[in-house]
Amino acid sequence: MADELIGKTIGGYDVLSRIGEGGMATVYLAKQHSMDRQVALKVLPKHFIKDDTYMERFKREVAIVSKLEHRSIIPVYDYGEFEGQPYIVMRYMPSGSLDDMLKNGPIKPDKIYSIIQQIASGLDYAHSKHVLHRDLKPSNVLMDDAGGAFITDFGIARALGDNNPGLTTQGVVGTPSYMSPEQAQGKDLD
Repeated sequence: MADELIGKTIGGYDVLSRIGEGGMATVYLAKQHSMDRQVALKVLPKHFIKDDTYMERFKREVAIVSKLEHRSIIPVYDYGEFEGQPYIVMRYMPSGSLDDMLKNGPIKPDKIYSIIQQIASGLDYAHSKHVLHRDLKPSNVLMDDAGGAFITDFGIARALGDNNPGLTTQGVVGTPSYMSPEQAQGKDLD
């Protein structure tokens, strides 16, 4: 089945191809006209736009990640809507994810150490801003060509002290294989 967004221009971004798909969004490779660069365009699929919870989670992700400026957190460039579908524009990471690296075989210990250092620093920063990622896993760590590791996908992140935590705390949310025991049990996280 052909993807209806490929070949379209969305807010100054030409959609070139699909990079990946998760539980809440589809990510495309796009070309940004104004800067003549490739970017990642994360779009909420049409079947979710009538669901207030998904719409609000998507908007919340933008609100959270736009405030987290750290070397190891994927930078967000833009946010908008196209025919009712919200989208987020982020830095394109051509080397894929940590999950992609793991599929190619074992990673050398010095590389593992470097990745852990970078991600721990990013998580520490997010925690200092009272943000819990809640879905950290190899597919949510993106790599650049220089060996930089970046945390992405704050779709179910929770801002501590949020006045409306129900969007991300009803039931158990996250990827079961990577959840902490308290998250899997639906307990309060800190």
